[in-house]
Amino acid sequence: MKVAIAGGGIAGLATAWALTKRGHDVTLVEQGTIPNPLAASGDEHRMIRRGYGSADGYARTISEAFTAWDEMWRDLGHSHLSPRGVLAMSQIAGDDGEKFRNGYDRMGETYELYEPKEAARRYPFLDPATIRYAYFTKAGGALLCQRIARDLVQWLTENGATLRLNSRVAAIDSDKGTLISSDGGQIAADQIIVTAGAWVLQLVPELARDLTLYRTAVAYLTPPADLAAAWAEAPAILDIGGTADAYMLPPVDGTGLKVGAGVMKRPATDPEADRVEKPGEGERLRNLLSPPLARIGEYRVARVQTCAYTFTADDKFLSYRQGKALVVSACSGHGYKFGAAVGRRVAEAVETGDDASLLSWLRAEA
Repeated sequence: MKVAIAGGGIAGLATAWALTKRGHDVTLVEQGTIPNPLAASGDEHRMIRRGYGSADGYARTISEAFTAWDEMWRDLGHSHLSPRGVLAMSQIAGDDGEKFRNGYDRMGETYELYEPKEAARRYPFLDPATIRYAYFTKAGGALLCQRIARDLVQWLTENGATLRLNSRVAAIDSDKGTLISSDGGQIAADQIIVTAGAWVLQLVPELARDLTLYRTAVAYLTPPADLAAAWAEAPAILDIGGTADAYMLPPVDGTGLKVGAGVMKRPATDPEADRVEKPGEGERLRNLLSPPLARIGEYRVARVQTCAYTFTADDKFLSYRQGKALVVSACSGHGYKFGAAVGRRVAEAVETGDDASLLSWLRAEA
């Protein structure tokens, strides 16, 4: 089967990987380079974890994601997961830190629970006076996105897939099964897979009924010199507790100390507009970390990276069939950790035509 994929983020790359393994003729079209610095998948690292708060369906599905990544590591010949575990904390009763812990309890996940002083002894960047407790689980860590993308490009090229980079898809003819590029070129296929991320609404505008575009930003910080060693060995931080909806990823094998927060997102209309950091944006994001981080003013903002995402109203994945085109859209940043599994599931749906089962799996309804 000839399959054309629009979008070279993790969903598109993983789908190309899975379809190529199954013997299909795959052409992937990406508007920029891979990794694309404007794309949600172009960041340095992303978290993978079993904690999902109240979203028990995704907490169960994550086991398949770990298995799919292991399959990909075997093909790539190298693992791009830093399995350093995941830490979270609670500052006030009922905050997200507590909700994630309750989710672990419902799923039967084991974790180590720390009182504030013990948490600060293990992780000296924490201020013990600002937390109720912290907890650590070994399952999870950091996925190194840019290295995954580069290795997948090499693997796809070596295994017969066609990659057309710096080629923007201007339109899709879902009846004929044709991708139309901005220079007028066309690619005909038996099936089209649209994994265009924040650009999906430009290609399939009717999905505006289901998807909302948001702009957000992450910051990379330089910690105080005497805390650098502690951060270098730190786990991924799922949630800092409190009201900021903030997470952190430690410096891993050359990456930076990254922080993001849900309160930073705001609606957008164009994924390429407003992509330059605003004055003080990095410092605002940094300051959200105190509490529970101590000495927050000593952390220097090294750089800010903006991101664009689509969200559904219920924060779940989406798939949509339109003729010969199958649209797959992740929801927010949590899509990355399922990337390899999404690729395998989409490939299966392409072969079986069972779009309903794919949607049910993407929504973690099984």
